[in-house]
Amino acid sequence: MRLPSRAALYIAVLALLGLASLAFAVARCSFAAIDEVVLFAIFVILALLAEIYATRVPAYGWEISSSIAIYLAALFILGPALSVILVFLSSLLSELLLRWNAQSGERRTSVIAITFNVSQLVVTVSAAGLFLLLINHPSLPLTDAFDYALAIACFLIYMVLNITFVTGIVSLTEGKSFLHSAWESTRQFFIQYLVLCVSAVLLAVLRSLSVWHVFLALFPLTLVHVSFRGYVRLQTEARRTFEQISRLLDERDHYTAVHSQEVATLAVKIATQMNLPQSEIESIDIAARVHDIGKVAVPDSILLKPGPLSDEE
Repeated sequence: MRLPSRAALYIAVLALLGLASLAFAVARCSFAAIDEVVLFAIFVILALLAEIYATRVPAYGWEISSSIAIYLAALFILGPALSVILVFLSSLLSELLLRWNAQSGERRTSVIAITFNVSQLVVTVSAAGLFLLLINHPSLPLTDAFDYALAIACFLIYMVLNITFVTGIVSLTEGKSFLHSAWESTRQFFIQYLVLCVSAVLLAVLRSLSVWHVFLALFPLTLVHVSFRGYVRLQTEARRTFEQISRLLDERDHYTAVHSQEVATLAVKIATQMNLPQSEIESIDIAARVHDIGKVAVPDSILLKPGPLSDEE
């Protein structure tokens, strides 16, 4: 599929901003001690794994990853320059690994996706880092209330920009309302973002004890990742079950199955035009596909009878 010109320009501008941010970070980066080198390596590996095993949310067509906590923790502990380099390395490596076996016809699409995903993460973290630099706080020791307030501000900058960039490309490529999609994404994922922000603060606090105490935060971070992944998997399995029921209808009565699919298509279009929440649109889609589920229990002699039904039937 050809990328709309506005979307291509959007990605190109984002890529240029990402390159400028990366160049600025490389020029300013330095390690204060061997502990920072060790922590940097640990964070790169953790963020890489988090990106590879990110949870895809089918209803919204995007992914959410526990790497958010790693990136914010790196920003708080290592400072803006090293955190930007860390984000670039881990996101680029994960994208290359995930798309390594792409077919030749898909490579152009893969390059575009990699460029967007890496660039938007680099720019997002760079913006939060720039905020810290502007107020002369290159790192956050989290020793007083003001540090925690700054951590919350960085979290809000990250969340708003991340949702804005992703919603922007979806809006340009699929023609969806930007404001509506951005609001729905914020409403749907705010709790997940907040929990990951708390995990980032926990990582930073444990780092103040020693670099090895950071590993203590892996258990709650993994638990958050697994629980959210399980929740999404449950939703996906439920949808597959309904789709299987729809296929059973098709086997019993092809007309009913086609009718149900057409009802679902029209219902989703109406719900989208009404700007209903994505979660409600998903429910409407499923309900429309199985609204004739009662026919599964109707005998073939009645369901497939060519003539008129009797009063008893």
